[in-house]
Amino acid sequence: MSRIGKKPVPVPKGVTVKVEGQTVTAKGPKGELKFVVNDLCSVALEGEEVGVTPNDKSSKAARAQWGMSRTMIANLMAGVTNGYSRKLELVGVGYRAALKGANLNLALGYSHDIEVPAPAGVKFETPKPTEIIVSGIDKQLVGETAAKIRSLRPPEPYQGKGVRYEGEFIFRKEGKKK
Repeated sequence: MSRIGKKPVPVPKGVTVKVEGQTVTAKGPKGELKFVVNDLCSVALEGEEVGVTPNDKSSKAARAQWGMSRTMIANLMAGVTNGYSRKLELVGVGYRAALKGANLNLALGYSHDIEVPAPAGVKFETPKPTEIIVSGIDKQLVGETAAKIRSLRPPEPYQGKGVRYEGEFIFRKEGKKK
């Protein structure tokens, strides 16, 4: 039994939720998001809570989708009320970020600057030249965009240079010995 799936998702104040078939739509102060629940589970709006139940409790696939569906619905609620953000740090000599309109312009030690276009629903901020904040209401899109920026120059283990998440630990290696 899914411990996560058993708990109903409470609907926060200021959020309206509609359940039409397998589609859950949440509308709040930050925007509107939709999620389509897998056919192995059924979803229902009960008062001020959204509940998810598996159609076949003996099926392993249905139980796996049960907890995941509940978490995705909870992410909708959090996204339309508070939103999500990921902070990235640039470590290295000459590494810097700047906004060019809505796009992000990165100098990461290559012979050219890299321009990252902002996907719809994602906003970039650069409070310092070595800091990037990726924010939006869709948790998956914010995380994916931050991962794409990090993949442009992942941190390397010898000097620790590169793009890293805030607070990320980089396992450092010792260099060559004479």
